[in-house]
Amino acid sequence: MYLTSEAKKEIFKKHGGSETNTGSSEGQIALFTQRINHLTEHLKSNRKDYNTERSLVKLVGKRRSLLDYLIKTDIVRYRAIIKELGLRK
Repeated sequence: MYLTSEAKKEIFKKHGGSETNTGSSEGQIALFTQRINHLTEHLKSNRKDYNTERSLVKLVGKRRSLLDYLIKTDIVRYRAIIKELGLRK
């Protein structure tokens, strides 16, 4: 696996507040962003890997849904995570 459990804990600690807070929107968005970046690099060298391409599109949709939820509930947290991860709409 490309992402170890220690790396995941570090992501959740940095963005979600604690290592065990895996359900926070910010933590999940950060994890999805990490996975999206990994799959994007994979697809640059493997252009015909359509299963990975489909997985990438599904992950982007999940991340977009979480970002939409966050913008409805707390605009300050949304702006903070967008700025921190360098995302744009």
